[in-house]
Amino acid sequence: MRAVVQRVRQARVEVAGSCVGQIGPGMLILLGIHREDGSAEVRVLARRLLSLKIFEDASGAMNQSLEELPAAEVLCVSQFTLWGDTRKGRKPSWSRAAPAPRAEPLYLEFLEILREAGVGVASGIFGADMDVHLINHGPMTLVVES
Repeated sequence: MRAVVQRVRQARVEVAGSCVGQIGPGMLILLGIHREDGSAEVRVLARRLLSLKIFEDASGAMNQSLEELPAAEVLCVSQFTLWGDTRKGRKPSWSRAAPAPRAEPLYLEFLEILREAGVGVASGIFGADMDVHLINHGPMTLVVES
């Protein structure tokens, strides 16, 4: 699994002009699922992101994680294009991305792990054409893999 993680002041995702998910301060996760990923990779990445210390404490140091913030929120958006392969030619190959029937249950499992950890979770609609709006705080953007 591969995630592009952004610390945000706010973020929202729209489908056909309607807001389907929105958060205040927290983490935007663009989630790409590899064709060979399974539940083990879901658990590893979810735990890693829950404990990732990218939020500032009272002294301004990045010493807090989603788990440590009482009002933590996540907006998660599925994005198979994170597995696009551009090494040959000019057209990306999507062969490394999991097909939708395999990826969607893993995406939903990922969201459930975050919810069970007590984090507020909003999400896009799996497989939909979405517009993602955000204010990146920092900016802080990381690529995290399981």
